[in-house]
Amino acid sequence: MSRLNYHHLYYFWAVAKQGNLTRAAEKLHVSQSALSTQIKELEEQLGQKLFLRQGRALALTEAGRIALGFAEQIFATGSELLATLRDGKAQERQVLRIGAVATLSRNFQKGFVRPLLNRTDVELVLQSGSLGELLPRLSAHTLDLVLSNRSVQGDTQNAWRCQRIAHQAVSLVGAPRPRGKPFRFPEDLAKLPLILPSTASDIRTGFDLLCERLEVRPVVLAEVDDMAMLRLLARAARAAAVVPTVVVRDELREGRLEEYCKLPNLFESFFAITIKRHYQNPLLQALLKRNERDLLTAQPRRAGG
Repeated sequence: MSRLNYHHLYYFWAVAKQGNLTRAAEKLHVSQSALSTQIKELEEQLGQKLFLRQGRALALTEAGRIALGFAEQIFATGSELLATLRDGKAQERQVLRIGAVATLSRNFQKGFVRPLLNRTDVELVLQSGSLGELLPRLSAHTLDLVLSNRSVQGDTQNAWRCQRIAHQAVSLVGAPRPRGKPFRFPEDLAKLPLILPSTASDIRTGFDLLCERLEVRPVVLAEVDDMAMLRLLARAARAAAVVPTVVVRDELREGRLEEYCKLPNLFESFFAITIKRHYQNPLLQALLKRNERDLLTAQPRRAGG
């Protein structure tokens, strides 16, 4: 079996980082034709196309994204080797690479990684994307974990392990209501303009079924597939939002938004997806053992509290 040509891999890595053949060639002080030839030779060795041309820019294919993840690790290890030999000591830093689906609450993501944020011995790498983009990176071992609001099933091709690490009721939230006028569910539901998750969301599916059961026709002001944008619209618009409270935790605490009601039998679940390995990152093991309440609150509970 032929050995990987690391010179070719370095040229691929440089082009992937620049996203442009011309800029990468200038930075590497080589001709574009020489650089293009090196990448083609790497693609032939790997048996996969690594780039797709989009106008003047180059976009990574799925195989290219996987190769980039490995290249990042390889050249980071090389840099550490130089530092170790030059300084006479190893850099004792652990690396944890976490992917999160783009629609997942930023507050939940922050709560999950919070124990690592002040540790100087840990390097945390966070990546965002669709589940279809992140799972191949998990399979290629360029990610240690994927956080998702949807479960997946492992099969003979993919040894994924999916565990629910938290779940929370979905609520109706909006601007504080006048005193003496509490929200009445379900009577007031049809009277409010609503900001809803997109139809691709499990929350939206559950909400639509709830409205059908109640014979309510909601007034939809906006549909949003990103929880960060839903949070911004809930703060800015005179409308109610269907959302887990962890998404708008800060706004509820500060009184900018109010929880009108919890929607019956409607929940969002949060999943941690890993892949079977002989050696599991010890940082990951500690994170996954935590109580779900610690993941959903602004601050972890104190011992004994």
